[in-house]
Amino acid sequence: MDFKLPPLPPNTELETVKIFKQLSKAHRYLAELKGTAKTIPNENILIDTLTLQEAKDSSEIENIVTTHDDLYKENILIESKSQSAKEVYNYARGLKLGFKIVRKEKLLLNKHILQIQKQLLENNAGFRTQAGTRLINSQGRVVYTPPQQKEEILDLMANLEKYINDANFSDLDSLIKMAIIHYQFESIHPFYDGNGRTGRIVNILYLVQQGLLDIPILYLSRYITQNKADYYTVLQNVRLKNDWESLILYFLKSVEVTAKQTITLITNIKELMQEYKIKLRTELPKIYSQDILNVLFSNPYTKTDFLETELQVSKRTALNYLDAITKIGLLEKTKTGKSNYYINTNLINVLVSNTEKK
Repeated sequence: MDFKLPPLPPNTELETVKIFKQLSKAHRYLAELKGTAKTIPNENILIDTLTLQEAKDSSEIENIVTTHDDLYKENILIESKSQSAKEVYNYARGLKLGFKIVRKEKLLLNKHILQIQKQLLENNAGFRTQAGTRLINSQGRVVYTPPQQKEEILDLMANLEKYINDANFSDLDSLIKMAIIHYQFESIHPFYDGNGRTGRIVNILYLVQQGLLDIPILYLSRYITQNKADYYTVLQNVRLKNDWESLILYFLKSVEVTAKQTITLITNIKELMQEYKIKLRTELPKIYSQDILNVLFSNPYTKTDFLETELQVSKRTALNYLDAITKIGLLEKTKTGKSNYYINTNLINVLVSNTEKK
């Protein structure tokens, strides 16, 4: 395939009738999601739980598969013995690092993308400097050869950085730009490894940077996993046919569908938190506090250390609290090695059932 990746912006008409029609739906549900997220009193509950879910879904696209059990264990540093869980956990850490940067700097620069990829892969390889990278399909055939020379990669990444951060460079709608940014990043393929995962992190960080969301909770990876063949087709058809419309429509649809799913998920989490709150206040009024509720919902698996830190109580007090909460049926206690940990199975059921719904 004889194709040379041009810099942005695309030299074609992108504001078509079909795109505008889908754009309005995407914005409508994205705005509703932004509002729904504000109904959860502690933003870290959503950031922590949904980031892990996104990490799992995004990594599955790269055939890095882990179980919910291993992932939650890894997140609270219980030995899961799963390399996949460690990789998925690193994805979640990279995403959170990127969110902190974007929230503080209001920018998403190449140096930030390098930091995120470093966290993701736990190496310092940086942008590609050696030729030889090819994208190969499941039949072993080369379907695309990204830029090979270090100078070309750096030039294209500098152009992409400007497109992401300079509003005067393009006046297109931010959701249209998100699709273009994703295509360009994946086509540059600037890293030796982790391009897909880093590119999907860039998606959500761009929405936060643009003010379309306050916190990073719209994760498109599940939609991409369920529509994987179409994903690769729309990327390739920009290169083969200059078909930008299909690519943009794909991503706008993914925003609409994923926003709807996430609204339902957050609503279910909120309702479950309310049930826990009522039961705790009724049956354990001396123990109940909003802080303890936050701990129970920030991760489906918890341990005494979390309560000691969050509530500033002794280990014995934290243990008594968790045992009492277990006794009234809100947690399940499990032993691993010499340590106990406590599982919010109801929260896991909410997260898993949302994942399994098409």
